[in-house]
Amino acid sequence: MHLKIITHEKVVFDEDVDEIYTRGTDGEFGILKNHIPVMAALDIGVTKIKKGEESKSYTTMGGVLQFKDNECIILTTTAECGDDIDVARAEAALRRAKERLADKDASIDSKRAEAAVARAMARLKATLNN
Repeated sequence: MHLKIITHEKVVFDEDVDEIYTRGTDGEFGILKNHIPVMAALDIGVTKIKKGEESKSYTTMGGVLQFKDNECIILTTTAECGDDIDVARAEAALRRAKERLADKDASIDSKRAEAAVARAMARLKATLNN
């Protein structure tokens, strides 16, 4: 089956794969060859791709997945390969976001801070799977 991961700026991934695992808004799910057609809203998380014995992980920051006739397209605002993520920067972003959430005196947008935590955690998780 073929997978394309596309952002507003570029095609991040465009290859044949054996397995796809990702995080939808209703939870995690996987797709194998000849899966029934599916369209799903994606959550902030990691999309894991397996091809033979190799596996790669990409962050997918929301978006939509469509699978039909062994063609899978993921449209997302941001996608990064786990190999390309700066771990120290992701850890610092996670620390800052958690500090903002813990600061009870600050007038913060808690939804925005929670999304920042989720993005940083997805980046760190993607680095572990590569």
